Amino acid sequence: MLELTIATYHQSLLEKRLTTEDLVAFYLDRIQRFDNTLSSIIYVNPAAMELARECDDYLCTNGTLRGNLHGVPVLVKDNIETADMPTTAGSLSLEGFSTGKDADLVRRLKAAGAIILAKTNLHEFAIWGESISSIKGQTYNPYDPSRTPGGSSGGTGAALAANFGLVGIGTDTINSIRSPSSANNLVGIRPTVGLVSEDGIVPYSLTQDTAGPMARNVADAAAVLKVIAVHDLQETHVSSSPRIGVLRSFFGSEPVNDEVNHVMTQAIEELGEMGIEIVEIGDRIQIDELVSNISVHLYDLKAHLNSYLEAVGAPYPSIDAILQSGLYHPGIKDHLVYANQLDITVPEYRERLKKRALLQKQMESLFATHQLDALVFPHQQQLVCKVGGSQLQRNGALAAITGFPSVCLPAGFSAPTAQAPIGVPVGFELFGLPGCESRLIEISSLYEQHYPKRQVPIEDDWL
Repeated sequence: MLELTIATYHQSLLEKRLTTEDLVAFYLDRIQRFDNTLSSIIYVNPAAMELARECDDYLCTNGTLRGNLHGVPVLVKDNIETADMPTTAGSLSLEGFSTGKDADLVRRLKAAGAIILAKTNLHEFAIWGESISSIKGQTYNPYDPSRTPGGSSGGTGAALAANFGLVGIGTDTINSIRSPSSANNLVGIRPTVGLVSEDGIVPYSLTQDTAGPMARNVADAAAVLKVIAVHDLQETHVSSSPRIGVLRSFFGSEPVNDEVNHVMTQAIEELGEMGIEIVEIGDRIQIDELVSNISVHLYDLKAHLNSYLEAVGAPYPSIDAILQSGLYHPGIKDHLVYANQLDITVPEYRERLKKRALLQKQMESLFATHQLDALVFPHQQQLVCKVGGSQLQRNGALAAITGFPSVCLPAGFSAPTAQAPIGVPVGFELFGLPGCESRLIEISSLYEQHYPKRQVPIEDDWL
C-alpha cells in the first residue's frame, strides 16, 4: 500500500483486493510507528476506522463507490476547521478548540466520500516556513531529518512523503503549499485565489490566502482540486507546440545555489526534450522586492485573524490576547508584535494593492508577449533549510501576491549525503495565468509521465 494512488486504490476496492479498513489501518500503523520521529501529526481522527467500515459497507451494499474520493484518507492541515476534531492552527492558545463545523473544503471532501484521517502540524498560525508550533514542536523532513520539511504546511508534506495518508490539504499565503511540496518530493497546487473557498480556514491574509491539494502524483492532486473547488475548472488545453518561459531572475548565482541549479538545468532540458519550446525570460523580477514592497500579508494579519478569532469564539480572540497569554511558540512573537502594529487602513496598504495590480498586468503582458503557457523556476533557490535555520530564497511570492495559480513538481534530488541518503528533494514551479489550472496540470502530468521523480524516503533514518 506504499505510494498507492487514488485510481489504483479504487480499482482494488472494486475488485475486492483491498478494503478501506485495510488502508486506514495501514496508515494508522505507520503514524504510530514513525511519527514519534517526524512529529507531523497533531491529531488522529478517533472515528477513522469506523468511517472506513462505513465506506466498505456502502460499497458492499451498493456495488458502487460513494463518490470520486470514496474512502480516500486525507491529511488536513490544522488551520482548517473540522467539526469532529479540534482546530488549533498549531497554537497552545487554541488547544482543544473546535468551532463545531467543517470548513467548506472539508464538507466537499466528505461529500465526495473522503475520510479526514488526521490533522497535521504547521508553522504556528501558518506564519513562517519551518513548521514549528507550540502544539507539536518541530516537524522533520523524512528525506533528511536534520532539515525542516518546509512550511508552513510542513506537517502535511512530511506525512504524505512518509505515506501516512493518501492525499493532503495545505494552505498557502506566500509559499506554504509549494514549499513543503518541493522539500518532500511531492506535487502541490496553489490554485487561483477564489477557486477554493476560504470558509473555515484560520486566516493570515484573505487577500493572498488559499487552500490547495498536496499529493504524491499529479493525478491525485488534480482529483482533490476538482472536489474542493467552488466551481468547475476552466477547460484550457496546451497548444500543439507549448512554450514555457524560464524566469532566470528567480535562480540563484552563489555556491549555495549550485545543487538546486544543477537539478533545474536537467529539468529544463527534460521539458525541452518533451517538445516544449523553452524561452529565456530576461525580465528582472526580484523576489525579495515582491515580498518587501508589494505583499500585504503582514498588513492583513491583525485585521483578518482578529476578526476570525472573535467570530468563532476563540478563547483568546485577538493577537493582543494571544501575546498576553504566552500560549504560543516564542519563534513567532516578533512576527506577531510587528504585524500587530500594521493595519489595512494605512496609505501604505493601498499603495501595495496598487503595486499588486500592476504586477498582475505585468505578468499578463509577459505571457502575451512571449505567447507562454507557463513560467518555470525553482521553488527555492537553495535546499530547504536545516532545523534551527530559516528558509531563504523561496520564489512562491509571485503566485501568492498576484493570486495566479502555480503547480510545484518534483524536479529531482541533491547529491546524497550521510544525512540524506538519496539526497534532498528539489521542486520547481509551473506558474500560469488565472483560471489556467487545467493547462498547468496537463503539462505537469506529461512531465511526470516522461520523467517520474517521486522516490520513497528511507525509513531507517526515522528510527
